[in-house]
Amino acid sequence: MYKLLMRLWLPVGMFSIFVGLIAAGATQADERIVIPELKMEFVRIPGGTFIMSSSPDEPFRDASETPHEVVISKPFYMQSTEVTLGQWQAVMGRKFFSRRKGTSITPVTWVSGLDTQDFIKKANYAVKGAYTFRLPTEAEWEYAARGETQTPYFWGDQINCAKAMYENNRGKRGACVAHNDARDIPVDEPSRVKRYAPNAFGLYDMHGNVWEWVQDWYGAYDAQTVTDPKGPKHGTMRVKRGGSWYRYGYSCRSTNRAMAHPASRLQTTGFRLVLEKNNQ
Repeated sequence: MYKLLMRLWLPVGMFSIFVGLIAAGATQADERIVIPELKMEFVRIPGGTFIMSSSPDEPFRDASETPHEVVISKPFYMQSTEVTLGQWQAVMGRKFFSRRKGTSITPVTWVSGLDTQDFIKKANYAVKGAYTFRLPTEAEWEYAARGETQTPYFWGDQINCAKAMYENNRGKRGACVAHNDARDIPVDEPSRVKRYAPNAFGLYDMHGNVWEWVQDWYGAYDAQTVTDPKGPKHGTMRVKRGGSWYRYGYSCRSTNRAMAHPASRLQTTGFRLVLEKNNQ
């Protein structure tokens, strides 16, 4: 069905906000919010209930992946792509740009969990008013990555080089190097955003490309039904999700969990944001 957008330009802080409201008949997930100056788009993820983590028979699952029911009690807006170098520079300036190479639409990497909070603080100042940026919770991230599926990847049970960016490392794990060379996709680094097809929610690169920091400290899941979980209140390691261009395809599973010290900066790790409406 044809989708009609009402264009609403709202001046908020230093940036304007474009709100796209989808006409009746379209899905709720099609609603979007855009910050034009940053070329940053957020898509509406509807609330719902899902079984978080992997089933006992899923290959490569880890013991920490305890299946449990999670309720996402209300819709939220998630960035359609990972934060890019261009977006990082627009908020943080050039002095924070060392070691971060690539085009303006390459995901920013070498950012620690602490760095993401600096970015969020500056971005929130720039758009102060009706909206607030933050990292997604681990539950929000997995719910969004699944796109209302229960398979290891949103498209099914198996990963391949045409679906996501992984094993693009000529020196270590190179299963996708020949495929990427043939398609003029740079090797030994992440891909530009939106090179691979999005999931049903309109999110790109939830599998592979770069690991993504989330809010939660790493810890065991509750085995019972939980609503809007935020993880342990304290910890030493932060959760990362999604896998990366560097190594194994199975690390890109929707349920796979990784962790790192929040001060660590790695060439495989970036982030994406959630945008909250402050009046909700």
